[in-house]
Amino acid sequence: QMAAAEDVNVTFEDQQKINKFARNTNRMSELKDEIEAKKKSLQNLEDASDDLMMCEDDAMLIPYQIGDVFISHSQEETQEMLEAGKEALQDEIKALEGRVSSIQEVLGDLKVQLYAKFGNNINLEADES
Repeated sequence: QMAAAEDVNVTFEDQQKINKFARNTNRMSELKDEIEAKKKSLQNLEDASDDLMMCEDDAMLIPYQIGDVFISHSQEETQEMLEAGKEALQDEIKALEGRVSSIQEVLGDLKVQLYAKFGNNINLEADES
């Protein structure tokens, strides 16, 4: 297999493309981890929100964590804070997913160019682990 690879001259430009591909692949995987983490946080807020709905006692004060401190709020205020938190996370997730899509486009273009030149001598498929 090494013999075949030597027939193809790897130019500086090719090397740039390969590096760009690697960088973007890493970036994409970081973004996907970030999206997963935010989706977990969102799920936690949704669960908290559902639990709060079940709560019969409207007068009860609900401790809500802000940074390292818990501050007690009325149920209504807490529900509003949860809603605001959920919206913020949904926006962040949407923004991150947008960045993933644009990276996927970049990777797609690079793949086409690199496979056109190197064919089977190069493997650009992600290991889905």
